[in-house]
Amino acid sequence: MADLSTTLPLTRDSVIEAHKLIQPHIHRTPVLTNRTLSELASTPRSAEDLRGTRWEGRTPARPVLRLWFKCENLQRVGAFKVRGAFHAIERLKMEPGWVEGGGKEKGVVTHSSGNHAAALSLAARESGIKAHIVMPDISIPQKIAATRGYGANVVFSGSTSQEREAVAARVIAETGARLVPPYDHPDILLGQGTMGLELQEQVAAMMADEEAAAGKGFLRAETTRATTAAAGKKGLDAMITPCGGGGMLSGTALSCEGTGIRVFGAEPSFEGADDAKRAFYGDGQRIEKVKTLTVADGLRTPVGKHPWSVIYERRLVAGLYSVTEEEIKAAMRLVLERFKMVVEPSACVGLAVALFDEDFRSMVEKEASEQGWDLGIVFSGGNVGADAIGRLFG
Repeated sequence: MADLSTTLPLTRDSVIEAHKLIQPHIHRTPVLTNRTLSELASTPRSAEDLRGTRWEGRTPARPVLRLWFKCENLQRVGAFKVRGAFHAIERLKMEPGWVEGGGKEKGVVTHSSGNHAAALSLAARESGIKAHIVMPDISIPQKIAATRGYGANVVFSGSTSQEREAVAARVIAETGARLVPPYDHPDILLGQGTMGLELQEQVAAMMADEEAAAGKGFLRAETTRATTAAAGKKGLDAMITPCGGGGMLSGTALSCEGTGIRVFGAEPSFEGADDAKRAFYGDGQRIEKVKTLTVADGLRTPVGKHPWSVIYERRLVAGLYSVTEEEIKAAMRLVLERFKMVVEPSACVGLAVALFDEDFRSMVEKEASEQGWDLGIVFSGGNVGADAIGRLFG
């Protein structure tokens, strides 16, 4: 990565600068709505739905939620990770002496289960930089093939973050490559935060278009109310993103700083994958080791030091929630069947929170009352093969 002394401060203005830098390299992915999913999120669950769950015995919450989906599954390499990877590469090229000192030939190295691996491989290739990618040997075959397809040298490791980091250190010693971590660096955070900027802008524009169309009689009033809280409303009330290493969550929080938009994180709970939530509501000490085989394979890492400084120490994230494996798969099935969209399990944790987490739903009911919330949800990636989908729902 670029030396920390050369990085931009972690502010919303820096996210805006990052967006200007990477715009030529990324897609401005669409924001879509889905009436069925918004209605499901706004329908109280029954006592039968809650039986046998951690919510059994509670009065079901009655939130009003209008969902707006940022489709990063349609991003280059099929995931949001390309934003941070391109920003990291562009900033590294700007570091004095790096290119002149043979940086491109020495290359870059990272450790990743897949999406960051492919993203960094693409970003490096487009700048003529060698890429060495350390991947767990249990990585999804399609992600390994995609990484190699971008010209990277793939080196296998064990599945834990400690095992990945040890192999990456060996590669650095052998090649002189510069480490570009998946999430724990300011350049990565700022790059990922560009997604939040776009989501804010796109929803505000869509609301304005709907209001204008309704005013001209092109839309029935009830059609407009299905997606917009009230006439004159200008944007989102909140966003929720998946949280693994925390790069996207912290970057999104920076993109929303000072806007009034609240930001929440979503994690799997399986085998302690909800490390950020546990630390956030515990003693505030970042949990540095996580070992989990959650179906949300992109979220198997502990939250990083730099993301934690934004998420917890600066309190730019309003809360974190976790969902079970069954809830993640249920949300993914709904996206496949009702949205006709392919997303990976990691991309579904935010929707699962909105649909199934009674703590989150009760909070929305209490704070938004009958007016409800316009909630931005990030589909973070879509790199899942048909065989994996078959195994998940077989």
